[in-house]
Amino acid sequence: MKINKSIYLSALVALALTSCKTAQTSYLQDLSALKPIESADQLPTRKSALAESSLQRWSHLDVLKDTVPGMSVDRAYQEIIKDKAGKKVIVAVIDSGIEVDHADLKTQMWVNPKEKAGNGKDDDKNGYTDDIHGWNFLGETNEEQLELTRIVSRGDDGSAEYKRAVKELEEKRAELEPLKARLASMQEVHDKVAKYVKKETFTKADLDKIGADAPADIAKAKNMAYALVSGGKEANEYLKDFAGYVNGQLDYNLNPDFKGRKTGDDIFDINDKIYGNSDVMGDRDHAKHGTHVAGIIAQTRHNNIGGDGVASNNVEIMSVRAVPDGDEYDKDIALAIRYAADNGAKVINGSFGKYFAQNSQWVMDAIKYAEKKDVLIVVAAGNDAMDLNPATGEEIKRYPNDRIEGTKTEIADNFLVVGALNPSFGEKMVANFSNFGNVDVDVFAPGVKIYATVPHGKYEYLQGTSMASPNTAGVAAMIRSYYPKLKAAQVKKIMMDSGVAVNKQVIVSGDKDDKRNFKDISTSGKFVNLYNALIMADKVSKEKK
Repeated sequence: MKINKSIYLSALVALALTSCKTAQTSYLQDLSALKPIESADQLPTRKSALAESSLQRWSHLDVLKDTVPGMSVDRAYQEIIKDKAGKKVIVAVIDSGIEVDHADLKTQMWVNPKEKAGNGKDDDKNGYTDDIHGWNFLGETNEEQLELTRIVSRGDDGSAEYKRAVKELEEKRAELEPLKARLASMQEVHDKVAKYVKKETFTKADLDKIGADAPADIAKAKNMAYALVSGGKEANEYLKDFAGYVNGQLDYNLNPDFKGRKTGDDIFDINDKIYGNSDVMGDRDHAKHGTHVAGIIAQTRHNNIGGDGVASNNVEIMSVRAVPDGDEYDKDIALAIRYAADNGAKVINGSFGKYFAQNSQWVMDAIKYAEKKDVLIVVAAGNDAMDLNPATGEEIKRYPNDRIEGTKTEIADNFLVVGALNPSFGEKMVANFSNFGNVDVDVFAPGVKIYATVPHGKYEYLQGTSMASPNTAGVAAMIRSYYPKLKAAQVKKIMMDSGVAVNKQVIVSGDKDDKRNFKDISTSGKFVNLYNALIMADKVSKEKK
């Protein structure tokens, strides 16, 4: 179906979402005079690179003004929100842990008002002692197997799922062999160059200083070594990350003999739910992913240190540690969702996912439980460059999911799935790693070169649908902050309907020969926009049932 350039034809449908018989209260002035962004179809491709200061916050830029697919966050603050304070919204980040004492996050951390810190008592009688900032369902666990490895570890039960797991485990381990060889080769290059420049490691500047009179073997190593510093870090940092990935896969994720869980609970008993501890950061280095996700939502705006959060002044971040370096357990995720819902979260961000599950029904039940508690769940689409809903009809199983397998029926209206965008408008706007799909992916949002908080008080660029999801969760939190009477299902629909529609061919899966119309690779055919979302939220909130 051809999409009209006006992205608000679908607003007529959204109006039916309102559940109140009278107009709802807003923390904003009447926005009816504001015009939403009509279309980006005729926008020219940006020719010049973004300045570093703009790149660090490109997801906040405006698609029309800045010609990148940003979420118009700055424009919303300048033209709509201005100095108006909204209601505080609790956003639960279910992840690897959060550096709760990071200077750019500590004032935004949720504090359980019913719990007294450090007294060793369960003051609020919720079963979790001293849960001041949330709960850690992993306890001391850091590394874990992938779910397919856990299935293989349990032994052959004759199921098709076991056979699929065995096959994929063998394939994944085989794929690591050339990476092991490359790691050894790059380590050799590093050591050769480091010895020549007489340093323990080196930067791009050090490589640039190696002159044309260098020996032939050094000149060759120099050219290869540029790959180690292309990310702007010192060469040994790249090698450390590379080695961590390869060795982590072999030693933990894909090792059937590895036992990572340290919580002492029965993973196949959902009623055995009091385990873990109140340390919601866990090991500081392992909290990198969760800290970055939290920063995208809540790092302090305009303080001239690091990036800016989408909703920093409007949110409190609840940390629920449930995602290890490996695949999450269905039990942990189900209980984490329930914990967040029971303790006041109105938005949950889940930047995780997997392709095997042993107890997915527990998670689906938790999604429905959160829906009853009026909680919106925002999740990442995945980073495997796959069409989750191929035209062949072959079903791709990805978890968590709110869709009943083998059908297009969703069990709830509070589950939003997000793909990732590049800081570039046009055919290259979709991140080459991002999953997509016209059934299982709802919207897209910025997910490449996202600058945010990481442990030890630092900041980094990271990328993934893991970054697109919290950008979207931040927008959801802003809607719920200024229009607190709108329900989770309404907020989801508003975000989908108010996004910026793009009727253009885009490259998917990083394959220049595979181009699809952007409107056909997600349910909405749009990318998230805060400015538009607030205008539509205002309109929906004022309509009668």
